[in-house]
Amino acid sequence: MPKISDAAGTPPSNASGPAGPLHNPGVGNRLVDPTAAPAASPNQQATPNQQPPAAAPNRQADPGATALIPAVAGVRAGSPPAMDSTALMGAVPRPPKGEEPSDGTDQPDEPPKPRRGERVVQLRPQQTGDGYQSVYSELTRPTFWSRLRTGLRVGGELLITFGLVVLLFAGYEIWGKSAIVDAHQGELSQQLAEVWGPEGDPTVAPSASPSTKPKPPVHGKPIAGLYIPKLDKEWVVVEGVTQKDIRYAPGHYPDSAMPGEVGNFSVAGHRNRATFWRLDELRKGDPILVEGRNEWYVYQVTESLIVKPTQVEVVAAVPGRPGAKATKRMLTLTTCNPKFDNYQRLIIHAELTRTQPKSEGRPAELGT
Repeated sequence: MPKISDAAGTPPSNASGPAGPLHNPGVGNRLVDPTAAPAASPNQQATPNQQPPAAAPNRQADPGATALIPAVAGVRAGSPPAMDSTALMGAVPRPPKGEEPSDGTDQPDEPPKPRRGERVVQLRPQQTGDGYQSVYSELTRPTFWSRLRTGLRVGGELLITFGLVVLLFAGYEIWGKSAIVDAHQGELSQQLAEVWGPEGDPTVAPSASPSTKPKPPVHGKPIAGLYIPKLDKEWVVVEGVTQKDIRYAPGHYPDSAMPGEVGNFSVAGHRNRATFWRLDELRKGDPILVEGRNEWYVYQVTESLIVKPTQVEVVAAVPGRPGAKATKRMLTLTTCNPKFDNYQRLIIHAELTRTQPKSEGRPAELGT
């Protein structure tokens, strides 16, 4: 860099005459070459390789000068300050006032307007161990109505769940259980056909020994068929009245008479749609048929009544008269009452009217 003489220094001793350096008080005690070219524009920056302007041909440079510095052009009023040509970097221009970034301290931002249907909840400060915190005062403070709404919502959900469970149970009782009972009834019907099938080898002559008394039926095994034409229902009756025995079929009371015998052929069944659900629709004179191994037994309803579960005399040999000697051939059907409960018993009594051999075909009461 060319050296610049001290502003307070004096000109060299050998500088004299009109060609020597001049002291210009208007430029702040800086040395100015009167023969130098005009200064660059204020907006024009000097480049590192830029050469100083050549001196005028009609003037000679002062050999005593230490540097050739262009004259500083005048600055017009109101114009931006000139850039320093000796600076390493150019001045950064100030952005326009309209584009100046705002730090948000000038004026507070307006909160967004709530949309239609939205609710604006004001915040409130709350002092905690860590300082003040803003909380939703209207949402976090429990009130009577908020607790009431919560209770109603929980209660409603519980009621809906309970209703769904009841509907599922009712669907099982109506369709699911009926399908299961029908499937088991098909198996029992096949077992009954096997029991009633031909016994022994037909080519062997029957034994001459006196016939022995038939063995009592085994619990849970099929013994007869039961038909109620009015209800368009039919079942295979099994031996026994325990919960296991009558789970899928009506059950015969072991101590009562067998079908067609003198006494009371008593049968119990569940009050569900697959078994004795519509038993209360029977009226006096309605037929009830029982299928034996070789005969059909046709009974007619004589009485329908409701009793307590402790009144077991309804299944006695003479209904209602325990210990009396039987003279009639009776049929008794028992089930729970009312529907979906069991604190009563529905009783149907019927009396045998006629017997028809199976070789003659189906009875007229069953249709063709």
